[in-house]
Amino acid sequence: MALSLSMEYYQFILSFGVLGGISASLLFHPSIAAIGHWFNERRALATGITCTAGGLGGIAFPLIILYSAPHIGFGWSMRIIGFICTASCLAACFLIEKRLPPNRSGGSWIDLKALRDPKFGVTTLAVFCVEFACFIPYTYISSYAIHEGMGAESAYLLNTLLNAGAVLGRALPGYVADKYGVFNIMSITVIVCTVIIYGLWLTSGGNEAMIQAFTVLFGFWSGAAISLTPVCIGRVSETKDLGKRSGTAFCVSSFAGWAGIPIAGAILEANGGSYRGLILLTGGFYVATSIAFVGARGVTGGWRLKAVV
Repeated sequence: MALSLSMEYYQFILSFGVLGGISASLLFHPSIAAIGHWFNERRALATGITCTAGGLGGIAFPLIILYSAPHIGFGWSMRIIGFICTASCLAACFLIEKRLPPNRSGGSWIDLKALRDPKFGVTTLAVFCVEFACFIPYTYISSYAIHEGMGAESAYLLNTLLNAGAVLGRALPGYVADKYGVFNIMSITVIVCTVIIYGLWLTSGGNEAMIQAFTVLFGFWSGAAISLTPVCIGRVSETKDLGKRSGTAFCVSSFAGWAGIPIAGAILEANGGSYRGLILLTGGFYVATSIAFVGARGVTGGWRLKAVV
């Protein structure tokens, strides 16, 4: 609602950036941690199904803004989204229930000492890397398409395609991960994302079909970065510590999300508007993410190729 009243740049920063970031974190992480209290054998599937709602919102909200703003204005478009979010949050307040009492040992919501645990520390590093890389395409794909000559409306609708791919990309890997191991599937998805970035995005140029193909494929394969990372954290944590460790890991990795997009923008500006450096940065961090998740897999469950980790 505050965003709908914003007129100056600093107001957008405060309402959407600061207030939006804090509120989104307070909503997302406790909700996902609560799932871990109730599911063990099918935790990845349950988390994946839950995270599909974010993809559905990513489809609906851009369409609401695109088609309603010209008629009722940006402010009322944001208020409509605000009403939807309010109704969803009220429903969540009644539906979400924890199974275990709060774990107050250690006296802090954030347990940085847990990073000394090799399994948790390496997993947090892997989450940090994927948080850095994952949101760069989400942020820049539309401006990239416009830069390459695509029409403004078609470029804006790429956000919808990206999130449409993410809906299945958040649920299906969870189903497979429960059978073959969450670290195994997470490692595969980030490796495939690396291939897609270098194979499609870097070489797409002004080819609209390749841009659209990259958008859908990256949306699908990057979906696990949202749905499976909490499960990876749960894999290296006791259930009673899940909330605190999840908060710790995502607190650390939030600095990656905070830095990744501005750094990519600075590279874009330094290269005179060319997206090549930005794409190389994204792919490079996905390479680092692949190494980190393979390392986390080995530290957590051993280095045997057929190990279910």
